Amino acid sequence: MSADPHYLALVRTLSDRIVEAQRPIRILDAIKWNGTVRRQFFASGCRELPRVDAAFYQQHNPLDFDPGAKRAEFQEIERDIARKLGQLNPLAQIMRRMCREYRSVVQMLEFRGQAEFGQISEDLYGSSSDVFHAGDPTLADLGTAMEATLINLLQNTSMQEAPKTIPAADAVAILNERLLLAFPDAGIRVLLNDQMTADAAAGSDYLKIRSDAVFNALDIDVLEVHEGWVHLGTTLNGTAQPACTFLSKGTPSATTTQEGLAVLTEILTLRSSPSRLYRLINRVRAVTLAENGANFLEVFNYLQDHNMSADDSYSIAVRVFRGSTPEGRPYTKDLAYMRGFVQTYNFLRLAMSTGKLDTLPVLFCGKILLEDIKDWRLLIDEGVVSPPRFLPPHFADLTGLATWMSFSRFIASLNFDQLQADYGTLL
Repeated sequence: MSADPHYLALVRTLSDRIVEAQRPIRILDAIKWNGTVRRQFFASGCRELPRVDAAFYQQHNPLDFDPGAKRAEFQEIERDIARKLGQLNPLAQIMRRMCREYRSVVQMLEFRGQAEFGQISEDLYGSSSDVFHAGDPTLADLGTAMEATLINLLQNTSMQEAPKTIPAADAVAILNERLLLAFPDAGIRVLLNDQMTADAAAGSDYLKIRSDAVFNALDIDVLEVHEGWVHLGTTLNGTAQPACTFLSKGTPSATTTQEGLAVLTEILTLRSSPSRLYRLINRVRAVTLAENGANFLEVFNYLQDHNMSADDSYSIAVRVFRGSTPEGRPYTKDLAYMRGFVQTYNFLRLAMSTGKLDTLPVLFCGKILLEDIKDWRLLIDEGVVSPPRFLPPHFADLTGLATWMSFSRFIASLNFDQLQADYGTLL
């Protein structure tokens, strides 16, 4: 179906306003801890709390916009969306929700280093005490259950990861070659960067690699599918939209679907590992501890006591307390990985079992929320949204995935206690 050109032009104008308004909002840049904090922490023998407070963020990470003016800008865009598209229009509801989320993000960044930061973070990204359904285990419970299984696996020497011997420059060359094959006409670039705290980060048409980072082959495999196929892929698909260009930009609520889809893709393509999942589970554990009152040093020590290296323990603890203080409420974004994985995996199972395979590619049309997928499918049918140009191989051809999921659903229904009784003597 072809949509009304005048309607598409109106949506495009409003969409472009959202994209432009959010451009200076760089959450991770605004809340990061610099290398000096790390050096001082390790110089203290990892025994002193980092010296980070509200003044630290104002001095080292000043915002590139006026918060009050930016909130007013999003308020004006939201009002114009309601006036021009209607309050009950599904697309208008999605766009207005984005504006409200961005206002909350701006407010969260205003409160860096203060108690309100963690409260707003929890509103945007959720809490470890959240459940998927009434009566279900919490995210914290899920982390505890998976932690026990992964610890057992990691006791086997065959599960240990290879040493990290690939320098950043070589990783850039490898990833440039791989992503050129995945996105032949997109102009994707993989670049070295010496200002980052994370090992890697995806942008609009580039992937940045920290210049002093070191990798192994599995790390590069994960970066290819997680940052490349999913994060860059959905960004490119969103940017290519004729009207809904805002699909190239992800709000906090979209982060759950994005990160869940990325972790799911790692696992389905056999690029992940028990060590990788253990790190993700420990992020959930770290958030849980911080929500329960643990400070930075207590979280760091907990991770070290659970077989994490000092470097990994520091990196995870920083992820949890960035934007806050070493004794404040946590930044809860890292819950998105496991929450999103569970949600997208269950959606995938349901779509497979009901034969609605045509719904799955919709996940890649941009930075969408899983909860909106029915609306996006209708918008594609109406010609308002274009189908994704790029799909990872296992979603472009669903034959193998459908076969695997069919067996997975059956096997998951078997009684594990009975299996253990039947097969336990064989181990």
